[in-house]
Amino acid sequence: LAKYPEIKALMGPDPHLKWVVSGMVFMQFLACYLVKDLSWKWIFFWAYAFGGCINHSLTLAIHDISHNVAFGNKQVKWNRWFAVFANLPVGVPYSASFKKYHIDHHRYLGGDNLDVDIPTDFEGWFFCTPLRKLLWLFLQPLFYSLRPLYVNPKAITRMEIFNALVQFSIDLIIYYLWGLKPIIYLIAGTILCMGVHPISGHFIAEHYMFLKGYETYSYYGPLNCLTFNVGYHMEHHDFPSIPGCRLPMVKKIAAEYYDNLPHHQSWIRVLWDFVFDDTVGPYSRVKRQCKLVKES
Repeated sequence: LAKYPEIKALMGPDPHLKWVVSGMVFMQFLACYLVKDLSWKWIFFWAYAFGGCINHSLTLAIHDISHNVAFGNKQVKWNRWFAVFANLPVGVPYSASFKKYHIDHHRYLGGDNLDVDIPTDFEGWFFCTPLRKLLWLFLQPLFYSLRPLYVNPKAITRMEIFNALVQFSIDLIIYYLWGLKPIIYLIAGTILCMGVHPISGHFIAEHYMFLKGYETYSYYGPLNCLTFNVGYHMEHHDFPSIPGCRLPMVKKIAAEYYDNLPHHQSWIRVLWDFVFDDTVGPYSRVKRQCKLVKES
């Protein structure tokens, strides 16, 4: 910032985010109507090939919204409520809990018992062969949802209760209008596309240490178009208040700080290497002790 103070101008809300997210939410509601009479094999096909991609993209929109980039820092509640709206096609309540824990991921990156992105010792010990690592990728949604309850349990907040009430109310309305298949379409898409799917490569790409000494990596490929530029992950951790749409400008302005750092060329290759490279696995994360842990 001292060298490039113009980066400060990139901070602040993204005026287009609320419209893009709203379009995706209503697209999924339309899809719920369209799939209600399909056979089960086509339900799961479209859940993986289309609906899950939208849902995964919405979870990354929720990630951006958790940094208040939809309405700005002065409208915190509007960001929280809009995240609940963005959550609707995901099928299960997610946004409020994500916000609660994601703060710790930025504040205590790699912090033992604080950053719940880090796999547990059991995960690292058990999922150590190619077949088991592949199974771990399939089960990623389960681990991401349950790990916080084991590693760093926190009290349930009012926003989480609100998130759950709104989510399950909409699920019931969809079930009442169009039956069970649209609900399965939404939830199956979320689970499938957060497991073994090209987009889910970002989970591994971001902080798994493929090269010793580097714990955060960016990816500058085409899938950023579907993921609100989450691939620009070094830039995001440097400037979390800059919305995803402007992160490429950070790299362009301060190119000498990023161009020579290792980065990933393909999220699919990341998944392949994670499964078949013996030197990479759930243990491939930096874990550090933080003061908060020692004091508690």
